[in-house]
Order: sequence, then structure tokens, then C-alpha cells
Amino acid sequence: MPQTFLVAWFVALLTLAGHCSARAQTLSSPEQVLDRIVAHIEDDILFESELRELGQFQKFSGSQTEDDGKLLGRLIDQWIVNTEAASAHFSRPTDAEVDLEIANMGKLFAPPETLETRLKQAGLDPAQLHRLVKQQLYLTRYLDYKFRGAVQIPQTEIENYYRQTLAPQLAARGQAGPPLQSVEDEIREVLVQREINLRADRWLEETRAHLRIERNLDSK
Repeated sequence: MPQTFLVAWFVALLTLAGHCSARAQTLSSPEQVLDRIVAHIEDDILFESELRELGQFQKFSGSQTEDDGKLLGRLIDQWIVNTEAASAHFSRPTDAEVDLEIANMGKLFAPPETLETRLKQAGLDPAQLHRLVKQQLYLTRYLDYKFRGAVQIPQTEIENYYRQTLAPQLAARGQAGPPLQSVEDEIREVLVQREINLRADRWLEETRAHLRIERNLDSK
């Protein structure tokens, strides 16, 4: 389960704050604005369209859609991760990797629902999905790269997880628990991903405190 916990945590961090030229558009008259600024971060800006797209992706993925305040917090966190990753020249996923990830996502939808019907219900199109998933992979991979090397999981934690979490979950479904040795690697990865998430949360909180951030939701 190489990305299960990171994907769950980062499902709300899936719209990139780096395509400014395509984000703010006006219609035929100057007074008719299609997009609005919802936040300033340092010398950059986040737009209402990004907020809406993020909510649409949450709906597509089956997550609980958050209110605008929480969505904006997610966008700000994403901006932080993307900015550092780009400064580090971290490599972006290939189109083939993105297509594979999308195909795997489609397998999670219970028939007769398909990826196409879920997209339509969420108000997204395939091009948006490709861009959002590409960004998800980029951000989750960077956080994995940034924090994994410092994570060490003691054997006692693996054993505790097996006894206190995995075995009771299986028992509640009427299933016998497999031998610890057969699931040890999977449990270790779950715990590694959990620790990466915790470290990422702390880092984001510390980073936000040192940034010049102005939220403009109330002024829309």
C-alpha cells in the first residue's frame, strides 16, 4: 500500500497554485468578473476557481466536501509544498504515470458507476482530472522524498498495530488475522505513511507562521 495514507491526506491538496496566467479572466465588460482572488501568499495569489475545483475533486473522490475556509487552507498548504518542490527542481510525474494512477482510481468505483459518470457528477472533465492527479502525485512524492528518510518504525509499534488495530478490524468482519510475519511489511508502510503525514502537518504549520498570507474570502 505505497501511497494509501498520503493519498487520503492529500486528496484535498490537488489543485496547483502555479498557473496564474490562466486563472484570472474577465468577460466582455470590465465589471463582469469570472474569477476572484481568495488569498495572497507572499507575491502570489489564489483564485476562487481553484477553490471550486478543489471542492469538485473532493466530490469526485468520494471525500466529504469541506467549506470554503478549509478548502482555502488546503490550497495554501499546497502552495507551500509546490513552491518548495519546484525550487528543489523535483521531477514531475510523466503522463504515463498519471494515466496509470487514473486507471487505478477508476477501479475503486463500484459498478455500475464509472470514472466518466463520477467525473460528470462532480462537474470535472478529463483534462482537469489529469492535471489534478498529476499534481497529487507530484506533491505526495515530494513529501515522501522530504520525510521518509528520517522515519524509523520500531518493531514494537508494528506488533502493537497488529494486535490493537489490524486484528480487531478483521475480527469485527469475521475474518481470522494472518500471521504477523505475512503482513509486517504492509503494516510498516502504513506506519511510515502515518508518520510522514504527521511530520508534513507540523512542517506546514511552522511554514505558514513565517509566510505573509492574506485571506480574502470575506471580501468576495
